Amino acid sequence: MTISNELLKGCKRPEDLLGDTGLMKELKILLMERILGAELMAHLGYEASAELPSDQPNRRNSVSTKRAKGADGKVRVAVSRDGDGSFEPELAKKGQTR
Repeated sequence: MTISNELLKGCKRPEDLLGDTGLMKELKILLMERILGAELMAHLGYEASAELPSDQPNRRNSVSTKRAKGADGKVRVAVSRDGDGSFEPELAKKGQTR
């Protein structure tokens, strides 16, 4: 995978890349959200865009926001939820803030 120069176009100073609102922090948030979405897909057994299987009573049920603290400071991450509340993400467990 390569990083497009298009992503770096707006980065004129080090803070634009590594600062509190920099590109690296945004990329980490997007990566975390993608991992959490993949975990929910594995839990439910079907893709988000796929039709709900007839043998699966549980399904996706909106998104909640999780506040997490890390080496880069505080971030807000969108975590997908399931209808019966049985989904326990591995990347960011329920109640975990770090």
